[in-house]
Amino acid sequence: MIEKTETIRQPKDKNQIIDIYITYLQMADKISDRRQSANSYFLTINTVIVGLISYMSFGSDIKNSNPYYALVSIAGMVICYYWYRLIRSYKDLNSGKFKVVHEIEKQLPISPFDDEWEKLGRGKDKTKYLPFTKIEMRIPWIFFSLHIIVFFKSIICILIS
Repeated sequence: MIEKTETIRQPKDKNQIIDIYITYLQMADKISDRRQSANSYFLTINTVIVGLISYMSFGSDIKNSNPYYALVSIAGMVICYYWYRLIRSYKDLNSGKFKVVHEIEKQLPISPFDDEWEKLGRGKDKTKYLPFTKIEMRIPWIFFSLHIIVFFKSIICILIS
């Protein structure tokens, strides 16, 4: 396997560096917006699934369990898994972007993002900063657990009836 050496061309003009820095920060902000939109989308889908199952089962008893609950819950579990993977992907993308931001800041007279990261303990001290992603990645698994419960309940009900 051939190893590729990473080289970053460095602009000579400070104004050019600042322009690149501003553009790059705007791109990082847009990724955060897309991430939030994706989370809202998946949260809505899961809320609809859970609500639909609740609505459909209102007033029914165990012996009249619908076998489609198992299929709907499997779909919900798959959606939750993709939601989790998407959050991980956005996390990795943002991490890479901020590594580049820190590299650009080395060429500037001040480095606000690196200074902020330093004051927050570089993400290692939970008393100073708990990354949003740590919390955010738990939400799909909470819904995943609800879908598993519905899945097993529907299987048990099918076997009993």
